[in-house]
Amino acid sequence: MAELKIGEISKPRFEFRTFGQDFTQPGERMARLSQPVPEKVWCRHSDEIYIMSRTNDLNNTKIRDGKMDIKTFVTEQDGLEQWDPKLKAEFPVGRAQLAEEILPAFMVDAPELTKDEYSLEAFLELVNRHPDLQAVKVHKERYGYMVNDTICEVAKVLVNGASIVSINSESTELEDIQKTIKDVGLEGVENINYLQAIKRVIGMIDKPLAN
Repeated sequence: MAELKIGEISKPRFEFRTFGQDFTQPGERMARLSQPVPEKVWCRHSDEIYIMSRTNDLNNTKIRDGKMDIKTFVTEQDGLEQWDPKLKAEFPVGRAQLAEEILPAFMVDAPELTKDEYSLEAFLELVNRHPDLQAVKVHKERYGYMVNDTICEVAKVLVNGASIVSINSESTELEDIQKTIKDVGLEGVENINYLQAIKRVIGMIDKPLAN
């Protein structure tokens, strides 16, 4: 198995992630069990914009540092999800790329495109005018760990200002994630992704988080 490197992109990984208000004990266990990790991932802050679509649960679409990032759902195995990077595009984006690669990811009726290229601001205007789309501001404060050779994280997350906590483990190896879930005390806790969590916070899905 190729060694996973935290903070770097590798082949599609399986993920366990959950969201709630309080994961103090699992988070403390994760920190205690972690092998040393590079200083650059001790604590990272980012401001992102997720594009929520009422009809899409298969493509994770977000904007960070002026770039559109789309990951697509591949499969679920043993309760763990596998996602694959699909697209990275930098704003401004041309009308053809918007029509052929970005808008189809939202699985909605495509809006009329009247410009040859779209700045980030113009794209967000397009999104917010659409009845089935919503741009959501997300701030993340992420603490990186590595347990059982899985890339782990505890994150303090603000979703349009609403405060939640996320904890996760990801790897190409299912068994390593399952062991980590058990070791940190998260057995039986629901595995959901950012798409599902944000939809619950903004009321697009009527379900609670883990706690």
